[in-house]
Amino acid sequence: MNVLAIGAHFDDIELGCAGALAGHINKGDEVTVFVATKSGYTGPGNAVIRSDEEAKSEGEKACEILGANLVCGGFETLALEFTDELNLMLVDLISKKKIDLIYTHYTGDVHHDHKALAKASLHAGRHVPRILQYHSNWYQSDDNFEANFYVDITDTWDIKEKMLKAHESEFARAGQKWLKYFKNEAENNGFRCGVTLAEGFHTVKYLM
Repeated sequence: MNVLAIGAHFDDIELGCAGALAGHINKGDEVTVFVATKSGYTGPGNAVIRSDEEAKSEGEKACEILGANLVCGGFETLALEFTDELNLMLVDLISKKKIDLIYTHYTGDVHHDHKALAKASLHAGRHVPRILQYHSNWYQSDDNFEANFYVDITDTWDIKEKMLKAHESEFARAGQKWLKYFKNEAENNGFRCGVTLAEGFHTVKYLM
């Protein structure tokens, strides 16, 4: 199976579906990771929290841990839009890689970049037989994420954690919160489906 994981920023995919991707790698599937933006950003007073160079370097390390192919979109962070440029980039990638399954952001996500990329993923992936949406934050929304598809990540959680820790600039800021929140979520998902740890996804379509 040819799998494409789509994320707006370096670390989104790690948070949302890294355990599932590691499972695909273990099965011999080909996994491609597409990160749309440069992913650097600033805080109050224009203080640099993560530079574009740091983000890319850390993202490359995470993909090396996973064993996946990395494709960078190069769009500006916090300025991602549903445009022909983005859509055609995804269509071209999906066609060249002969993608069978897409993991992407949830369309109800309140983050601007996440929402725009989710819409583009559905547009570009309209002929792909399987699309699963993940969430990669804990933001509240009037369209809250509800999982209806689960992947057992009991044996791949360690890979997910190592990938998250590869993002040193972000891990220093939010790492322990990341681990606590997403480990708890994985445990709760596991309770729901009878395994130790699981990632939950919202199904757009899944052709067997």
